[in-house]
Amino acid sequence: MSINVEVARTQMINQQVRAWDVLDPAVLAVLAQVPREQFVPPRFRNLAFADTAIPLHGGQAMLTPQVEGRLLQALMLRGTDRVLEIGTGSGFLTACLARLAKQVTSLEILPELAGAARRNLRGVSTWNAEVRTEDVFEYRPGEPYDVIAVTGSVPRPDERFQHWLADGGRLFLVTGEDPLMLARLVTRQGPDQWAATTLFETSLPTLLNAPPPSKFKF
Repeated sequence: MSINVEVARTQMINQQVRAWDVLDPAVLAVLAQVPREQFVPPRFRNLAFADTAIPLHGGQAMLTPQVEGRLLQALMLRGTDRVLEIGTGSGFLTACLARLAKQVTSLEILPELAGAARRNLRGVSTWNAEVRTEDVFEYRPGEPYDVIAVTGSVPRPDERFQHWLADGGRLFLVTGEDPLMLARLVTRQGPDQWAATTLFETSLPTLLNAPPPSKFKF
């Protein structure tokens, strides 16, 4: 591995991720261990550690390192957790989730991205993550998840995701429309009880096939 790559990775963690108050040692360690450059499309490899959303097939994009770090830290992952990821993308975040949890099921609607993510995950020996080519808005989970990470935005809150959580489960979700989207953490506290915390402002591509925002007519 080139020393320049390792220097760039260290700078990404220290100057971008830590600067966004990501201080969890386990999260910082996994961001250092998973080779982000191997999940970036070849023509954007020089941007692997940059403070930017890297373009992917079909108008999608990799999350920035800061958002990845905040997402992982907020979800407080444990080694016993079953995780649902909505929007596999390149598979980088999938690999990070898999190293912090027991099992990851990741849904990707675009077959080209799903196939590339599977290859990327095999390339870094990630065997406890399954990538399914599936539309989340047609998905029906067989059992609850401890953690759900939604990597795209939805124009308005979608309660179906929080109903898929086990008791004590955590959901990361970004809602809203440009120029204002909010990242939130939703925790299930009982059969019909959830608590939500706003984490930060951001802007993510909208999930494909997400229900449009309500339009009021006067």
